Amino acid sequence: MSTIFVTILAILGIVLLVLLTTTLYFYRLGIVRQASKKMLATSPDLPNYQEGDVPVEETPWIERQPFEDIDMMSMDGLKLRGYYLPAPAPTVKTAILAHGYTGHAKKDMALLAQLYHEEFGYNVFMPDDRGHGASEGGYIGFGWPDRLDYIKWIHYIIQRVGPESAIVLHGISMGGATVLMTSGERLPEQVRCVIADCAYTSVKDILSYQLRRMYKLPPFPLVYLTSLVCKLHAGYFFGEASALKQVRKTWLPTLFIHGADDTFVPTSMAYPLYEACPVDKELLIIPEATHGMAYSTDPQVYAAKTRAFLKRYMN
Repeated sequence: MSTIFVTILAILGIVLLVLLTTTLYFYRLGIVRQASKKMLATSPDLPNYQEGDVPVEETPWIERQPFEDIDMMSMDGLKLRGYYLPAPAPTVKTAILAHGYTGHAKKDMALLAQLYHEEFGYNVFMPDDRGHGASEGGYIGFGWPDRLDYIKWIHYIIQRVGPESAIVLHGISMGGATVLMTSGERLPEQVRCVIADCAYTSVKDILSYQLRRMYKLPPFPLVYLTSLVCKLHAGYFFGEASALKQVRKTWLPTLFIHGADDTFVPTSMAYPLYEACPVDKELLIIPEATHGMAYSTDPQVYAAKTRAFLKRYMN
């Protein structure tokens, strides 16, 4: 065996080892639940990000509410936790609120929960996604396996509130993508509309974007190799986890919201999602809002647009 051939084999072996090591690193970093996500705290695209729980004094309203803990088994055997708050006055209207990546329902969705409960008079239900909060699961689903969990939660709400239920799905960031992915499934008629705030088009798209932006690396081959590892360990490919494909199948009126200055899930992702929706749809771009901050940036416009949209489709 020639020296050149041995050298080539050695180089190939090193390259494969580096690729495997890097792939496993990014799988653990992005998908595994227990891994720290400190890269989010250093991202210039997330100036308001905090890893860990928000102190109680920062969310006084949410801590004062008598939320009921609801447990449910997923179809693949995970114990999931959700939080239910009945409306101030009896109503058939319920908002199911979906939180973002690495989030907790009661931490991340407090402002929207207060809006729906206090201003709109809705029942509020907030699940902790699998791999988040008090729910079981060793991996993050980015909305794809979660969509099936949300279908079960929807049936729980209908059973609890009654067959006359009217349900809106409202999510932010990963939660926005989650409710869009859910909207492409066959849902009960009680689900009336969807509001997706700063959603990404697909898991493949957002991870490719972040790999370039945060690590200055091309998507190929790392995103594809990490997707294969994700399929083997978590059960889904990045490419199949597509809000864009699901939106094309929806029959639900959808309000798309995005911050004009969002560079974490770029604002440009809002437009193909909006264009793909085949039914009644609206688009709201909030000037100067960064990622997940549309409501905080302009609460009056956000609340007014949401109220008008709900009035049109929830009555």
